[in-house]
Amino acid sequence: MKTVTVGLGTCGISAGGEKVFKALQEELKDHPNGFILKETGCVGMCYREVLVEVTNGSGTGHLYGEVTPERVGRIIDEDVLGDKQIDEWLVSGDHREKGFFENQIRIVLRNCGKIDPGSIDEYIAVGGYQAIRTALTSMSPEQVIEEVLTSGLRGRGGAGFPTGMKWKFTKAAPGGKKYILCNADEGDPGAFMDRSVLESDPHAVLEGMMIAAYAIGADDSYIYCRAEYPKAVARLRQAIGQCRAKGLLGENILGTGFKFDIKVKEGAGAFVCGEETALIASIEGRRGMPRFRPPFPAQSGLWGKPTNINNVETYANVPWIILNGGAAFAAYGTQDSKGTKVFAMAGKVRRTGLVEVPMGITIDQIVFDVCGGIVDDKKFKAVQIGGPSGGCIPASMSDISIDYQNIPKTGAIMGSGGLIVMDETTCMVDVARYFLSFTQAESCGKCTFCRIGTKRMLEILERICEGKGTMDDLANLDELSDQIKAASLCGLGQSAPNPVVTTLKYFRDEYVAHIVDKKCPAHVCAPLLTYTINDQCTGCVVCAKACPTNAITGERKQMHFITQDLCIKCGKCFTVCRFDAVVKE
Repeated sequence: MKTVTVGLGTCGISAGGEKVFKALQEELKDHPNGFILKETGCVGMCYREVLVEVTNGSGTGHLYGEVTPERVGRIIDEDVLGDKQIDEWLVSGDHREKGFFENQIRIVLRNCGKIDPGSIDEYIAVGGYQAIRTALTSMSPEQVIEEVLTSGLRGRGGAGFPTGMKWKFTKAAPGGKKYILCNADEGDPGAFMDRSVLESDPHAVLEGMMIAAYAIGADDSYIYCRAEYPKAVARLRQAIGQCRAKGLLGENILGTGFKFDIKVKEGAGAFVCGEETALIASIEGRRGMPRFRPPFPAQSGLWGKPTNINNVETYANVPWIILNGGAAFAAYGTQDSKGTKVFAMAGKVRRTGLVEVPMGITIDQIVFDVCGGIVDDKKFKAVQIGGPSGGCIPASMSDISIDYQNIPKTGAIMGSGGLIVMDETTCMVDVARYFLSFTQAESCGKCTFCRIGTKRMLEILERICEGKGTMDDLANLDELSDQIKAASLCGLGQSAPNPVVTTLKYFRDEYVAHIVDKKCPAHVCAPLLTYTINDQCTGCVVCAKACPTNAITGERKQMHFITQDLCIKCGKCFTVCRFDAVVKE
């Protein structure tokens, strides 16, 4: 019997996956023995959702993209029941998909989009919980840590600290009570790596946490997941309940005497709580604000006890490493950046979604080979990497390898894996303003330089985008950036100026154009735009009707004109014109 699987991660649901699933349920009523209906998480091809896969009894099949409820009937009649694939809807038959999976190495995403994330039995069927069994029955805690050290796995949350070393420090810390924490407080604009993994393969994260707990001697843990991820939170709670029912959490796990439990703590959406000491404060019921370090959490963390903190992606790597060996993981990547990295691809790239590539891949390779290049063949301009505290790297440096050594040399940071692609229509001054507005709003307010310094920087950027900046503003931005980096307590403040620093470094000419020429080269900053009407105008009056200030005048079938004093630069005339008669300068 064939199986029909629907991708119901957040991306699939947003594209209408639940309606497609309901339509398939209706078809199943008419053909009760015709097929098995299942759901899965995100396979990574968010740009082709809704995705529906049809597989036969041997496990081979094919994937349909952009499925709607209206297409369901034909898929069932022709493919499921008639054994005739519909070529024009096949994802694998589209030239756009070439290279998407071929250029990936999927370790963290190994089960995403393949298994039902709500079924512990399916996870076990693909080798799930064999790693914790191996660790508990044939490895000492020291051997587990040594294997992780051999792998070269570094924390995937942004800082890139060696995971095995962090485990070693926590294990060596004195104290009978120790904790494991999973940082799932993913708050970067454009980032959805952790969310997708939790929605698609929650058991891999739980198993990684179990192995870490055994290695350091912890018996209790929390997953700190933002409440804005309801699907991920629901999947986690379901998976934890299934583990308890099977004796994989609780007392005497697998009959080895090891005890361990996991709780979910929902965060309120404060970006600063992604910083580990702020996260700990939030779990303890205090306001999420960073504290001075040392002591580090490995010595004094949750409720003053030794605590190990890793993020979702880091833990999801661990079961694979234990089963396949640290050396197998270290075979991927570069000398100092081992393994693979998951990236959330967003922006002006053709194939938006989730990809997992070996460390050391270049920006050019991930943008063009994996993700198919720039939408509408526009000119590639830059990438924003590392989230709001990251930086912008120009297309001229796209041959740089993505790893923990080379990315910081550009002034950006690796971050947790958000990668936003920009084309020639992107204003880099506006990009800096946007990210500064985010970090300024998310500052906890504890540090004067972060609280007030980012506000002053934002005010300067807003003036420049309005055409009111001066050249002295650029020197002030440089000075404020240095001061905020040096005097802020936590990573949020220390890295908040990065988008400004990197855009000033690589796109200074755009700042100068805004200040001196009072022009936005990318035609983005509204106060600096001028709209005019050329002789291609047919007098259709559509633009005049759309204008909210009656700035456009002219007789029907005669060329129209824009009164600049009345124009508010809303762009509605440019949007509605069908004859390319409205010019934006």
